[in-house]
Amino acid sequence: MSNNGGLPAFPFSLEATDGRARVGRLETPHGAVTTPCFMPVGTKGTVKGMLPTDLERLGAQIILANTYHLALRPGSAVVRDLGGLHRFMGWEGPILTDSGGFQVFSLLDTADVQDEGVAFRSVYDGSRHLFTPERAIAEQQALGADFIMCFDECPPATRDRSLVERAVLRTTDWARRCREAHLGAGGQGAGGPQMLLGIVQGGTFADLRRRSAEALLEIDFPGYAVGGLSVGEDRESMLQSTKSTVDLLPWERIRYFMGIGDPIGIMDMIALGVDLFDCVLPTRVARMGTAFTKEGRLNLRNARFKADPDPLEDDCDCTACRSFSRGAIRHFVSQKEMLGAQLLTEHNLRHLFRLVDGAREAIRERRFGEYRRSVSAGW
Repeated sequence: MSNNGGLPAFPFSLEATDGRARVGRLETPHGAVTTPCFMPVGTKGTVKGMLPTDLERLGAQIILANTYHLALRPGSAVVRDLGGLHRFMGWEGPILTDSGGFQVFSLLDTADVQDEGVAFRSVYDGSRHLFTPERAIAEQQALGADFIMCFDECPPATRDRSLVERAVLRTTDWARRCREAHLGAGGQGAGGPQMLLGIVQGGTFADLRRRSAEALLEIDFPGYAVGGLSVGEDRESMLQSTKSTVDLLPWERIRYFMGIGDPIGIMDMIALGVDLFDCVLPTRVARMGTAFTKEGRLNLRNARFKADPDPLEDDCDCTACRSFSRGAIRHFVSQKEMLGAQLLTEHNLRHLFRLVDGAREAIRERRFGEYRRSVSAGW
């Protein structure tokens, strides 16, 4: 395990490239991750409707959990005392915890953002809390994930420049405090060494993105995330801002885009040289009756599927496609049977894992552009 100025840094090596797209290998205390990699989201300690053994069978390599929610229910100390997040989730692979910064963005109507931290009321019982960079690190250390995130301020895409600039300055200060707090604990969490990632902010303002990235590079983190995008801005602005940000980040360190999970978006991120990405989209739309396929989305609530004997996809090896027809799944969904949501969740995750598997293979064979075009044509 290498070290960045005292911060634990898990070994990361690049194995193949095709343009900006790259295949890498990230070694963690809980196993290796081959990148690019999509991370399913288990916000409250579980990917809804999925057993950990099934996630592993489908191809999941790393799972994301949320510090904000787990710190409030059941409490990070409870998770620690129950054996840490890996034991708590029944997942032996790597885990990443989000610091809760995005929840600050989503609760702006009730949160009070100050230089010290963010005061807010719990979504569970209305109790008052103050999240500071130091608390965000302490909560994540108690949870014991492999990868932890700096506490950041994520302004909405509609904010004007002065407010985004203020958020950049605050995020930089918070990142420095997070690093100091993490170093103060020896870079260790309840389960062992933890790799702390800095988060670049700046909205869609290129100069603010540069300022944020340069400040974080000076602080020196072993990996970096692109934050504050996919939060309401148009697609072209998101892609351009991602490209300009990634161009500023070290080639040899891990890059993580926070919050993208549609097939076209995933291909876009891989093409820009992003290594990790996560999103609730595939599991959320599954609970709404939607399946991802090579030809786009299927809304299984549609009456045209009532007597459809075909699988969701002919070449998919998930349980839904091997054992059930579209008509049967439509029935489960329309009758609000749990099985419908479970089958679609499994299928959507398997679809994305296969998609990214294909991207890695295409990069190794230097035909990623062709592969990306074929995915886009279907969608």
